[in-house]
Amino acid sequence: MQLAGTPVADRDVLELARLARDVGFNYLAEKLETAYDCETRVLALTIDEREMIIGSIDDPPEALAELRGVLLQEHEWRRKEGLV
Repeated sequence: MQLAGTPVADRDVLELARLARDVGFNYLAEKLETAYDCETRVLALTIDEREMIIGSIDDPPEALAELRGVLLQEHEWRRKEGLV
């Protein structure tokens, strides 16, 4: 599945859902699990959902490190441009 333009393996999507649920982002976890169940290839994420993912993976497993890096770059750009 692609998240924020980054390929994420199916097992890692489920791990991300677990991490999101662990910090209370149940809506995001359900969205990821539903996308997994539906075999979604590209999942659109809102800015809020992207920020939830950043908050879910403070110390990311190696498989999610690239996704976190991409999301952090986007967040820094939005901040620099005054969009957040």
